Amino acid sequence: MKVKKMVDSFNYAIEGIIYSIRTQRNMKIHMIAAIIVLSATFFYDLSRIELLIITITISLVIVAEMINTAVECAIDATTNFYHPLAKIAKNVAAGAVLVTAINSVLVGYVIFWDRLTPFNRTMMAKLKKSDPDMIFFILVIVCIAAVVVKSIYGEGTPFRGGMPSGHSTIAFSVATAITLLTNEPLIMVLSYLLAVIVAQSRVDSQIHSILEVIFGGVFGTLLTLLLFKVLG
Repeated sequence: MKVKKMVDSFNYAIEGIIYSIRTQRNMKIHMIAAIIVLSATFFYDLSRIELLIITITISLVIVAEMINTAVECAIDATTNFYHPLAKIAKNVAAGAVLVTAINSVLVGYVIFWDRLTPFNRTMMAKLKKSDPDMIFFILVIVCIAAVVVKSIYGEGTPFRGGMPSGHSTIAFSVATAITLLTNEPLIMVLSYLLAVIVAQSRVDSQIHSILEVIFGGVFGTLLTLLLFKVLG
């Protein structure tokens, strides 16, 4: 009997995790980020302390997001009208998630930045020597790739909705190309700032979800880097 209760408690806990991932958009983003970071640990010689810090940091973010979800569900189940204390409770829970997310960024910067800097400098030096005339062909290839991915997912149209965001893909592709062709840091920052504004506009207009926009930005950036490396 006790064994059955223990098994049931594990099942309920797993159901809670699955519910959070399935229904919470931010939880999906956290899980994707966790997979990327954990995969990166295989390519770098990290100490046990650094691995421990990374796993604790990831756990804190996920736990904070789950607690935030639990608080929201509990308040929604017991309150069917606006109450200032309910708003405060939700805001505080969301603030806890934000604190852990900021902490995770700081941890990632401290652990990975020194290891990535030599690689980034070498790659940027090589890519800047690429032929600028290839940028037109690269952007055409990125546009075609975005349409192909949209057709695979079968959502939205080539210019509206669906995975990934075509506008975000092209905007970040252009920003990446500009970054590779200039030596001015201000121009680089402004290029990506404009790309972020384009992506944000797609979310604000409710045409794309945050996940679709993020996927589009990452897809456009990485594909442009690859094409510059191969065709440049």
